[in-house]
Amino acid sequence: MAQVITFGNFKGGVGKTSNSTMVALELSNRKYKTLLVDLDPQGNATNIYLKTKSNLVNNVGHFDKTLMSSIEESDLTGSLINIKDNLDLLASAPDFSLYPRYMEKFKDYNDRVTRFNSLLKPLKEKYDYIIIDIPPTISLITDSALYASDYCLIVMQTHEHSFEGAEAFIKYIQDEIVDTYKAPRLEIVGILAVLLQAGAPVDEATIKNAISLFGNENIFKTKIHSMQRLKRYGITGITFKSKFDKRVFDVYKDVTDEMLKRIGDIENG
Repeated sequence: MAQVITFGNFKGGVGKTSNSTMVALELSNRKYKTLLVDLDPQGNATNIYLKTKSNLVNNVGHFDKTLMSSIEESDLTGSLINIKDNLDLLASAPDFSLYPRYMEKFKDYNDRVTRFNSLLKPLKEKYDYIIIDIPPTISLITDSALYASDYCLIVMQTHEHSFEGAEAFIKYIQDEIVDTYKAPRLEIVGILAVLLQAGAPVDEATIKNAISLFGNENIFKTKIHSMQRLKRYGITGITFKSKFDKRVFDVYKDVTDEMLKRIGDIENG
């Protein structure tokens, strides 16, 4: 049964998509069967991975059904795209923004929150890891993803608004997803800091504030420094040919090592 990990923060533009796509890629490189679920109607993760597939095999991936169509048919497999060995994508499209409205057919909001978990269950049996990328909003989409997850990794850019977004996100997980909707498994695996400028006073102050509020043990030791090549992947898809690509991949080997160790520590008590 797959372990499901959502990457989140209530502040947009902090690197959730970059980090979720890179960690999923690294997991697949380790021979884990991995699925990236794009639950953001903007489809940025989908866009990155479709371009990545083109970079790998010179063949642009496509899906026969949008995610919204597959949800309406109660079968998510029609929206799956294979990107590379051990890596699949559950692709999003703009019509996924209609998901909350479609789910209004369930009168009880708790039933709406738990529905996506039921739809995802058959896929959990086919993968080792499922990584979910979500929009930075309080919405049924976010509630559904978190309810279906075993773990949440908080991505925090070293900026005051991102810090506040991380704080609000963690509180929301406890107050709503765990206490109100009774998520059966959800744990926070840690906070991954994305440094805007290493050594800058604002960045250092944000890290100190995060350590003070969340505890040093909850902050990933690995930090993501600003990398132009990583930003470029949003335009080109992930590329594999230069020393700059290798530098990015080496960073995400460390992130993935630490994430898996943290999950192991949680499971072993």
